[in-house]
Amino acid sequence: MTIGNKTVVSCHYTLRDENEKGEIIESTEGAEPLEYIQGIDMMLPDFEKNLAGKMAGDKFAFGLKAANAYGEYDETAVAEIPKAAFKLDGVNPDDVFVEGEMLPLEDENGQPMQGIITKVTPDTVSIDFNHPMAGYDLYFTGYVNSVRAATQEELEHGHVHGEGGHH
Repeated sequence: MTIGNKTVVSCHYTLRDENEKGEIIESTEGAEPLEYIQGIDMMLPDFEKNLAGKMAGDKFAFGLKAANAYGEYDETAVAEIPKAAFKLDGVNPDDVFVEGEMLPLEDENGQPMQGIITKVTPDTVSIDFNHPMAGYDLYFTGYVNSVRAATQEELEHGHVHGEGGHH
C-alpha cells in the first residue's frame, strides 16, 4: 500500500537543522516510530507531500524552508506583559515566570496557546509566541516502516490507535 489520504503512516526519521549535515534536532531512531494519519492535517503539509506515494521500506530525505515548515520568525509575536495581568492566586511569581520555560495561556476566546518566557523583570514578563521551530529550515531523513488504511474510528477520533484499539 502506498501513502495517501486516510492512511496510517509509521516511520522513523531524523530531523536536522538546515541540511543533511546540520545539527540533529530530534530523532526516532532507537525509540517508537512516528505514527500519523496522512491527509488530516496532523503533520506539516510539505512533510506529507514528501511522503505521499511512498511504501513500507522506502527511504526519504528532503528539506523544508522555514516558510513551508513552522514559518519565519516574527518579532511582533513577542509580547511584554505586566505581571499584574496574570491571575496568580497566591502562587509565587518566581515559580511561574522562569526564562526559557513554556507558559500555557488562553487567548481572549479561551483557546489554549503557549509561549516561551524570554525575559522576566520585576514588573513584566516577555513571552515569545512564535513556534519554537519558527525561522528554522528543516531537513528530514528516514524510512517508512508501514502503511495501512486508517480505521473509521481513527478517522473519527483524529489520531492513530495502537494494536488492540484506542490508547
